[in-house]
Amino acid sequence: MSTMNTVGRPTAPNQVQTKPATLTGGRGLLQNEALIFEGDGWGKTGVDLPEPKTDGSDLGDLVRKDSIGLPGLSEPETMRHYVRLSQKNHAIDLAIYPLGSCTMKHNPRLNEKMARLPGFSDIHPLQPISTVQGALELMDTLAHWLKTLTGMPAVALSPKAGAHGELCGLMAIRAAHEASGQHEKRRKVLVPTSAHGTNPATAAFVGYSVVEVAQTEDGRVDVADLALKLGDDVAAIMVTNPNTCGLFERDILEISRLTHEAGAYFYCDGANFNAIVGRVRPGDLGVDAMHINLHKTFSTPHGGGGPGAGPVVLSEALAPFAPAPWVVHDDGGYRLIEREEDEAEQAFGRLCAFQGQMGMYTRALSYMMSHGADGLRQVAEDAVLNANYIKARLSDLMSAAFPDGPCMHEALFDDEWLKGTDITTLDFAKAMIDEGFHPMTMYFPLVVHGAMLIEPTETESKAELDRFIEAMRALAGAAKAGDVDRFKGAPFHAPLKRLDETRAARSPVLRWTAPEGSNKAA
Repeated sequence: MSTMNTVGRPTAPNQVQTKPATLTGGRGLLQNEALIFEGDGWGKTGVDLPEPKTDGSDLGDLVRKDSIGLPGLSEPETMRHYVRLSQKNHAIDLAIYPLGSCTMKHNPRLNEKMARLPGFSDIHPLQPISTVQGALELMDTLAHWLKTLTGMPAVALSPKAGAHGELCGLMAIRAAHEASGQHEKRRKVLVPTSAHGTNPATAAFVGYSVVEVAQTEDGRVDVADLALKLGDDVAAIMVTNPNTCGLFERDILEISRLTHEAGAYFYCDGANFNAIVGRVRPGDLGVDAMHINLHKTFSTPHGGGGPGAGPVVLSEALAPFAPAPWVVHDDGGYRLIEREEDEAEQAFGRLCAFQGQMGMYTRALSYMMSHGADGLRQVAEDAVLNANYIKARLSDLMSAAFPDGPCMHEALFDDEWLKGTDITTLDFAKAMIDEGFHPMTMYFPLVVHGAMLIEPTETESKAELDRFIEAMRALAGAAKAGDVDRFKGAPFHAPLKRLDETRAARSPVLRWTAPEGSNKAA
């Protein structure tokens, strides 16, 4: 009879589980990879360049006299370096990526193929309008889909991220209050306690003071507290729906009514639109402005510091104040409205130099058109189903933060079930790495102690969900059984062990320095 040392992996009885250190620093198929600056390729280059025809004497004292200070790599060395680095990272192409509030969903390769088509991938924002009619038509079509899905009459495509979209929405709200002569007295923005951290930061950046709105015991906006704080000094309220606790704001219509009755605008953080796309139109809920994270709902690439897109849909009241540019279609074809002296006289200005991120537009529209209206509705339904499946399968071992009723797109647990184990949320998350899983979002939202926020998205199969769930159940069982050492030292099998995260945050090492006595360039 065998025993189980990890999920689904049999071990012969009495087998000694010793793991001697390797002699090279590698671990099986995982190579030990040094920093690129620590290699020995300082005297070579992977590219042959022709000898310069001049000696550079015309540059005077600008001629370089010292080594350039960059290591040289051949093409195979370059490829291997980055492939080895990629093996040290988790990725959505490797396994489930359960970060709550982040919607780490699969990016269909069809989207990438479309984004690389000539006419989309190789155009320039300063080309004549007549040469980019196809790209403008794509932008116009994307705008139509976004307006249809949200039930809103206008959209600004140019914001480049969710927080940039928040900035766009609040600046439109500010412009509307300025136009009505109320800006000087309306200097407050109300933000629930469970909001994304960017919400109060954006409001403060635009010049508003932030007033917190309380949360009820079941994880939703406290409407009574909201009513007390609404007045003629409030410019807007910012509500995330579904909210960061993974719950739909059941009083959303009342929140909207009270806000508009007070003369304020209703900004909705659309970060979790993936949970309701095709099922609920925010415009029908009384929303005045909402940003849409294309990477979260419509599968454009997420993270990595690359280009992003956070279009903002606007109500009829805010549409005249949308930032330039936007696309119009008339008898002469497609064109851009870009300047105030054109048809954008009330626009609050521009958010970026040009029109936004063409590649993200192409990927998002590819996703929309390949799914269709019925497919997008199924996206929301499957995302919610998957989250509730996780909640149902784990709630007997882990404590759900809001156990009553279903959740939406993410399942939220607190650390109540860890009391008495000497194991923290962080310890549990580090042990997940040893089992081959990226940890869930930890300690967020702040309103839940020791929060563990899990968002599976709709792109995970039941088999992958079960694999994840069984690992979580095994770890939860080990925690409750008192196997503290498994957690306190974790991760044991990662390329790097647990860091001193406080020191890393306060004293980051951002520049490599050659060791003393080294002949490598600094």
